[in-house]
Amino acid sequence: MTTARPAPARGARALLALAAVAVAFAAADTYVVVLALPDMMTSAGVPVDELQRAAPIVSGFLLGYVAMLPLIGRIADLRGRVPVLVASLVVFALGSLVTALAYDLPSMVAGRFLQGVGGGGLVPATLALVADLYPAHRRGVPLGLVSAVQEIGSVLGPLLGAVVLAFADWRAIFALNVAVGLLLAAAVRLLSARSGELAAPPPARGRFDVPGLVAALATLVAGALVFLRPPPLLRDLFWGQLWIPYAGDGLRWLTPIGAITMALALATALRWTFARRPLVDLRAWGRSMLEADLPGSLLLAVALSGVILAFATADPEVQVFSEGGPWYLAGAAVALVALVVHLRRADSPLLPRAALRARPAWGAMVVSFLVGAALIAALIDIPLFARTTVYPDSQLDAALVLVRFLAALPVGALVGGWLLRRAPAGAVAAVGMAAAAAGFVWMSTWGLESLESWTATVPLVLGGLGFGLALAPVSAAVLASTAPEVHGVASALTVVARMVGMLVGISVLTTLGLRRYYAEQADLPSIAEVCGPGGGCAAYTRLLREAGIAQEQTVFLGAAACALLAAVLAVVLLRGAATRDVSTAEALRAGT
Repeated sequence: MTTARPAPARGARALLALAAVAVAFAAADTYVVVLALPDMMTSAGVPVDELQRAAPIVSGFLLGYVAMLPLIGRIADLRGRVPVLVASLVVFALGSLVTALAYDLPSMVAGRFLQGVGGGGLVPATLALVADLYPAHRRGVPLGLVSAVQEIGSVLGPLLGAVVLAFADWRAIFALNVAVGLLLAAAVRLLSARSGELAAPPPARGRFDVPGLVAALATLVAGALVFLRPPPLLRDLFWGQLWIPYAGDGLRWLTPIGAITMALALATALRWTFARRPLVDLRAWGRSMLEADLPGSLLLAVALSGVILAFATADPEVQVFSEGGPWYLAGAAVALVALVVHLRRADSPLLPRAALRARPAWGAMVVSFLVGAALIAALIDIPLFARTTVYPDSQLDAALVLVRFLAALPVGALVGGWLLRRAPAGAVAAVGMAAAAAGFVWMSTWGLESLESWTATVPLVLGGLGFGLALAPVSAAVLASTAPEVHGVASALTVVARMVGMLVGISVLTTLGLRRYYAEQADLPSIAEVCGPGGGCAAYTRLLREAGIAQEQTVFLGAAACALLAAVLAVVLLRGAATRDVSTAEALRAGT
């Protein structure tokens, strides 16, 4: 019988709480862009009526979040949780700064990509931190708390965006991200130094790297001038020459100020690479990336990027994946084959051999994929149903319908974590997903006036509680079935599975729903038959809305099928995960 792990110290618990707050803040940023997207498009020179051109603003964040997650998770296993948390927050803040200063679509997408890398890196490091602090049978509640605050962030994100946009423009949202991200990074670093359990490596003694700091600040100032092009300086006869392109109307970077910025960035990188005690030890991070199997990580990133681009760039009204989707998927398949060969031959692979051999470990990935496929239907189609029926002219009121679902999610996450103390992970997850399936089946019966009744709240709350119940058990099963040295990468792959499931789910379910819509529309009588020779009338408009409702009902039924399949597989695949307390009788039997 193993010795029980002592309860974590107060400082370590505070560190975990702070990491959870950081995860919630990053989750809020995932949704805050929805309200700011039209203004961001205008600033980037993209017409508001060409929404498809703004897709990279969203998919860029998603690409950074998913594609780099396994590498970051593996680095967290090798270098430690705290350094990855701090670095992720700094990268998130840097991405927010680039986004706030962005002047065109490429710079905006680059900033969003960095935000995704930083925000995504917080999740596996925080989940692995839970595993470091608590034994397997006591992880349920803290995992539930982490899941709960993450979902609370998704609820507060749109509200935060609305508040900021009421007083300032969209850039203020990302400027706030910069301040909060840096404050959280400093607080995590300070708390880790005070914690007796998970303190980050002590800083090297010696003089502070003043030249490295000065070089970094100079790079940021020069880069900001490239982005902002201050009008007073631009009009000045002397200073304005800094923004004159070397050739024609070239890029902003092909100007004197652009060249100065790149030179300063190179000097900063050299300083951080070769100084004895640099402000940021790039050599150490480089070694960690190589040790974490950078080639394997890049192959996995290519494979994931192919899947993401195939589905995220599609127009769901006409296709499951984009016109270039077959090529994206073919590239992903080639990268995946190369990754399998690489993992078998590498001395220190990204995913150590047999790391996910246990059935609950790989089974959690499957269940997480299906959870994501079902969850996205709620996030997208509940507001769409509200707009189709009772709130055709109010995006805010339609979003508030979804809030009823989202508000129940963190409550379910806490309950699910608590239930893990006495019930198997598979059983808890199965109950949750069965409840979500029941909620979707109920939603599939909604009609034109259903949302006007209080009873509509019941399936929304039931679905939210169900999804919340399933979050902690899936994470707990992965952590309980893998070795501590791979907790970071295993947690990352679980998140990746859920995100990919969301992408595939929204494409497939939306396509099925649209087929139902077109079939219903084809069966409609002509407008002349309904309204007579005078043209349109309320009766025909109602028929069109009923066809739209049929589309959403089909999506809800498809999501119910995904949720029900997730429930069944949770019972089968998560069986045997040691996630709950052991009774005295069981302990005596195990010792005999």
